[in-house]
Amino acid sequence: MRAFVVTKYKEPLQEADVPEPTVGEHDVLVRVEAAGLNPLDEKIRAGEFKQILPYKLPLILGNDVAGTVISVGTAVRGFKPGDEVYARPHQDRIGTFAERIAIAEGDLALKPASISMEEAGSLPLAALTAWQALVERGKVRPGQKVLIHAGAGGVGSIAIQLAAHLGASVATTASGSNADFVRALGADTVIDYRSQDFEQLLTGYDLVLDSLGGENLEKSLRVLKRGGKAIGISGPPDPGFAREAGLNPLLRLAVAGLSGKIRRQAKKLGVTYEFLFMRASGDQLRQITTLVDQGVVRPVVGKVVGFDQTPQALQSLSQGGIRGKAVIGNN
Repeated sequence: MRAFVVTKYKEPLQEADVPEPTVGEHDVLVRVEAAGLNPLDEKIRAGEFKQILPYKLPLILGNDVAGTVISVGTAVRGFKPGDEVYARPHQDRIGTFAERIAIAEGDLALKPASISMEEAGSLPLAALTAWQALVERGKVRPGQKVLIHAGAGGVGSIAIQLAAHLGASVATTASGSNADFVRALGADTVIDYRSQDFEQLLTGYDLVLDSLGGENLEKSLRVLKRGGKAIGISGPPDPGFAREAGLNPLLRLAVAGLSGKIRRQAKKLGVTYEFLFMRASGDQLRQITTLVDQGVVRPVVGKVVGFDQTPQALQSLSQGGIRGKAVIGNN
């Protein structure tokens, strides 16, 4: 089976022949039709998570998939061969940059009927991140004020639509050229990050979804009202993440140190900071499928490349300039 693998951290992906996936009794074997490209893939390739996500090399990358069921394990009841499905595989079982992948039944959902394979392949990681930030952790309610950074990106473009659906007043940061685009997604206030300082223009927000980290995260704390929450998806990881990940005591201590400064800043301001490393969930994807097929949320695919272009496409992510997601498809 053909796949693109990380053979050594910080080096480009290599195409390789790899063993066929092992299909357990609760697994579904999927033929990959489309796979979203994510900054997470590039961070794993660069070795940024090797201390807290100790993957063994060589490693097949890929955290998003849409495809067709080939076969199912003996205990699987919810899927059958021929079903069109999509998923973000569990973090310990990634590997969608391949011809086939075995996915746990609980992480899988039927693909929205109203969209293409490429559109479905763009959704799982970004949509689950938005759902877990806004619905699960943020508990966003009508009338609240939500700031979503990088609104034209993969997570941002979905999060704006979801926050607007939940009844929030949505602000976002984007380039001036993307202002009309993010307004069409549901943003009420657009801050041109190239010429405006969002900290000087926004105040009294209930929730911030930050995908940039660093100084941007520190400034985001200051636009929150007391009791507000900043959720970061670029780090730094916090003690809650360390507990959920089952890290050993030494690593837990190290992780707590990484986020100590930002958590202290948050406490002084009367707000909170949480790190979100999204998790796989077929149940949440089914709820997202309903929103997609109702026309509430639409995927944004800015670029589709062929399987053979995977290494170059992954490395080009850092250059930006793509609305929504880049996807590997069968073009």
